[in-house]
Amino acid sequence: MQRREMLKLTTLAGLGICGNRSPKAQAKIERATRGMPSPKIKDVQVIATQPSGPRLTVVKITTDQDGLYGYGCSTFWMRADAVNVSIERYLKPLLIGRPADRIEDTWQMCENSAQWRFGPVLNNAISGVDEALWDIKGRQVGLPVYELLGGKCREAAETYVPLEDKDATKGFERARKRMAEGYRNFRMGFSTPNQPLTGLWDAYEIFDPIPSLRDGLKLMEEVRKQLGDDVGIIFDVHRRVTPNEAVQFAKDVEHLKLFYLEDPFSNQDIPYYHQIRQQCATPIAMGELFTNPNEYVPLIADRLIDYMRMHISAAGGVTPCRKAAAMGELMGVKTAWHGSADISPIGHMANVHLDMACYNFGIQEIRFYNDIDKEIFKGCPEVKNGYVYPNDAPGWGIEVDEKLAAKYPYGTGEDGIRKQLNSGWGDYRLPDGTIIHP
Repeated sequence: MQRREMLKLTTLAGLGICGNRSPKAQAKIERATRGMPSPKIKDVQVIATQPSGPRLTVVKITTDQDGLYGYGCSTFWMRADAVNVSIERYLKPLLIGRPADRIEDTWQMCENSAQWRFGPVLNNAISGVDEALWDIKGRQVGLPVYELLGGKCREAAETYVPLEDKDATKGFERARKRMAEGYRNFRMGFSTPNQPLTGLWDAYEIFDPIPSLRDGLKLMEEVRKQLGDDVGIIFDVHRRVTPNEAVQFAKDVEHLKLFYLEDPFSNQDIPYYHQIRQQCATPIAMGELFTNPNEYVPLIADRLIDYMRMHISAAGGVTPCRKAAAMGELMGVKTAWHGSADISPIGHMANVHLDMACYNFGIQEIRFYNDIDKEIFKGCPEVKNGYVYPNDAPGWGIEVDEKLAAKYPYGTGEDGIRKQLNSGWGDYRLPDGTIIHP
């Protein structure tokens, strides 16, 4: 058959002249080949709840397609109300009517809609929107988010548990039970007992650096002695010592072969990471307070840290963090996303989906959920045998019982205006009363 004749037959078939295909069947084929219609954002809602501890902020985005919606985490428990207002008053008007499937474009629009950007309030607000759009995308195509990110690199994410007990004997007994359950990594930090300070407010967390550093070293040496060489030791400095003290401490613990030393410096002292790299091989994790790429990009690019530890919602959501993870893979820097109690189960699930899809995953901080958490957030990440697993439902795989969440408003179980405003976060001071980094 000549090419001209073939083109003629193809054209006639397209016009419906050839064949007996019914209009209804033709319309069905056209819909299938055209793909799903782009959903539009119909509403943006804040779900503010406090079922067990921190104030949680969840964003729900509904679309103009019946039953298509998504959830994201905007939790910034220390300034929760400020985040909620940012979502409702500033982001919502920008979002209504926009395509829900243009995640990258929407993130850029939200971030650049304010001349001053990259702060924790705005970033957390944007994160809720960003994660909700990823949830919608997954629900729309019937796949978990990790599939949209390239699919699984592993079946589960390894975790660690705290080694905390004032009675050391009981602490090691608990650790051995955890080891029998499959946990191989333990995290610890400085002891900061509450002590009253005469003439200053009521009471503060008093921290004395020199004895605390000495006691921290002794604790880790005892962990090695009691639990053996195969456990991973994580020690959180929590930015509470001077840069020179942190560098010395990193050298002092080098022989213990830590999994990593966490947050040795504050965000203002980033240049000191060059000193640690030059003087010892202790692995370093940093980043839970980072809100600006200018903070973490140099550390990753220059290989000055071994683990990036951003709080995903404070960094702006899944969209920027997956880019940071990709950069880290090229530079040999692994992920260890912040995953403490001050994150909603949706935020934790976002961590886990990134853990599944990022080749350079390192370890994942987790929290254990109580019955109320599980009732409100149906589909919480499952933790067993030292690993955390995502579920395989579309999107994040979590449904929120909004009526039950409303029964636990902010302030549940708290007394005093300072706790209500600051979520119980204390003031940390030297013995003379000087404020230090928490």
